[in-house]
Amino acid sequence: MAGGWTRDGAVGEQIEASIQDELARMRAAKTPQGESRTHCAECEEPISEARRAALPGVKLCLDCASERDGRAAPRGGINRRGSKDSQLK
Repeated sequence: MAGGWTRDGAVGEQIEASIQDELARMRAAKTPQGESRTHCAECEEPISEARRAALPGVKLCLDCASERDGRAAPRGGINRRGSKDSQLK
């Protein structure tokens, strides 16, 4: 399907690129990096040895991690096309 000034398949490529970017962001957010903390970064409660062994690089205790997972994280969208119709929401 041609989209005016775009070549055939450009819209599909844009959608696929957006999906791949989001998947990469989600994978990076789920994978802890660095050395595990011994105490929670939010509440300063000790993090159990079993949790530190199961998740290398863990920064939060189980209670704080569960609370954070329940909240929706705000993030900005990406305007790949730069056209007016892609900015409408």
